[in-house]
Amino acid sequence: MFNLSNLLASLVGIAIAISIHEFGHAYSAHLLGDDTAKYNGRMTLNPAKHVDPLGLITLLLFRIGWAKPVPVNPNNFKNYKVGNIIVSLSGALGNLIGAIICALIVKYVDMYAIQIIFDRAMWINIGFGAFNLLPIPPLDGWGIISSLLPYKYNEFVYKYENMGYFILLIAIFTNVYTIVTTPIMMAFYNIVSIFM
Repeated sequence: MFNLSNLLASLVGIAIAISIHEFGHAYSAHLLGDDTAKYNGRMTLNPAKHVDPLGLITLLLFRIGWAKPVPVNPNNFKNYKVGNIIVSLSGALGNLIGAIICALIVKYVDMYAIQIIFDRAMWINIGFGAFNLLPIPPLDGWGIISSLLPYKYNEFVYKYENMGYFILLIAIFTNVYTIVTTPIMMAFYNIVSIFM
């Protein structure tokens, strides 16, 4: 049954999660010496700069989705691989911090509407962060895995990245992705619950 208040709460939660996640990537890249995202207007908490239409639709329908990847030039990092890993992890870390902040707002702000919105935002942050750690291009988990692979696997990396969106859609529609995301979400929730 359609519920306008739930839809609005979800949209606010999505805006919060996307903004925090992508800002985390952009800001960590900036700290590591790469201002590509900053120059492209992506080092911001404005969700309009980060929304990917397909990712937004899947987030509304399946509670899991993604945003437009933040442009990063790893050649500007002092250490290419380490910088890639840090920037890839920073989005999910941002979502974890965002979920904690949302949980604290729910706990200490005694207004029902605010509690509904930020409870939803807390769960969306947890889900968004966990989903983006999947090792599938163009998600952050693949950024971490590909950075750890030896250079001799570059041809495999290139071929796998070209099939990324196709593999991602299959993972979503078959629910296979939950094998990876469920334990990550539980770990995130266990951390967030400390502040609830």
